[in-house]
Amino acid sequence: MSSQPEFGPQLPEPGVPVIRNVNWGGLRTLYIKEVRRFFKVQLQTIWAPAISQLLLMVVFTTALGARGAVHLGGTEVPFAAFIAPGLVVMGMLNNAFANSSFSLLVGKIQGTIVDYLMPPLSTAELLAAMVGGAVTRAFMVGGTVWLAMLLYLGAEAIPVQPWAVLWFGLLGSVLLSFLGVLTSIWAEKFDHSAAVTNFVVAPLALLSGTFYSVERLAPAFQVVSHANPFFYIISGFRYGFLGVADSPILVGSLVILALDVVLGFLCYALLRRGWKIKN
Repeated sequence: MSSQPEFGPQLPEPGVPVIRNVNWGGLRTLYIKEVRRFFKVQLQTIWAPAISQLLLMVVFTTALGARGAVHLGGTEVPFAAFIAPGLVVMGMLNNAFANSSFSLLVGKIQGTIVDYLMPPLSTAELLAAMVGGAVTRAFMVGGTVWLAMLLYLGAEAIPVQPWAVLWFGLLGSVLLSFLGVLTSIWAEKFDHSAAVTNFVVAPLALLSGTFYSVERLAPAFQVVSHANPFFYIISGFRYGFLGVADSPILVGSLVILALDVVLGFLCYALLRRGWKIKN
């Protein structure tokens, strides 16, 4: 006779998986947790970056005055319109990294890492939820910064190629999200995460052509700039607003997409192995 009860829910046989393929419920729950975590302090995580980026815009445009202009792709572009897209995407990249680099690190420090490891989630589902939460924060920050720029610049802040804005914003946010996950896996204290921010993310962002055109640099420095992945993100994102760029859009898209794939596989491999998490 069968050991299953005649009435009520039917229990699976021992060894038969209950959740098959993708655990959509668990994935959605972890994603919502990641979003709620930064949204509870939205004044700090969303609105503060908009104010800081707007202040940078005011300072630079005031310092140069109305005469400021940048030659980009054979076209003269007002300086304010030139740096606005860079400030928007810089806010997105910094916050994508900040969100994903905090997730596992705070769990390791507070001893709550088991909350990420015990639920019935696969490695891919865990990674997708953390990256999804970071990308969501990046786009919220980007939208807020863009609205601030729109109030300050008016029609100059309206994109002419919206697909490029969304595409390069997504590629860049995913790239920094994966980098943040790698940092949270490797780091053992907040000083380690701050070191990556100060000595890797910040220099790459500031030396990527956000505040100047790479075309005006000496040839040797142009080569160095083209080795910076942030350069392709900002160049493609700026193309979405101005319709001109200082690098081929297709090349930049392929470079960032390839880096996303490589970092994604690296994050997956380290999470699956449990390096510096389970031991």
